[in-house]
Amino acid sequence: MSMHAIVAGSDDDGIADALEAEGVDVERLEGVVSRPALEDAGIVEADLYVLTDVGQATTIPIAIDLNDDLRTVVYSRDTIPEFVKGQLDLSVDPRLVEPAVAAEELTD
Repeated sequence: MSMHAIVAGSDDDGIADALEAEGVDVERLEGVVSRPALEDAGIVEADLYVLTDVGQATTIPIAIDLNDDLRTVVYSRDTIPEFVKGQLDLSVDPRLVEPAVAAEELTD
């Protein structure tokens, strides 16, 4: 069974491409991410939600509300707001972990 991931936010560091290189089915969301956009992207069936824009951190509790089994990851150079830290499975700084390495870890 293939893994399904949603990558939300501008992906300047290329985590979506790196996940696809690992065989993950990736749905990309750009612009303002809403609950309907998450639902349309398949969040209910997704295995992984990767947020690259911490300005949209409010999407993490929404995503978790729609899918209890979802792994949530922030892949960003920016600091994560306190209110969402407890709901995150992982936070990765692209300056410290390149996309290919992060994708490999997320798919293991």
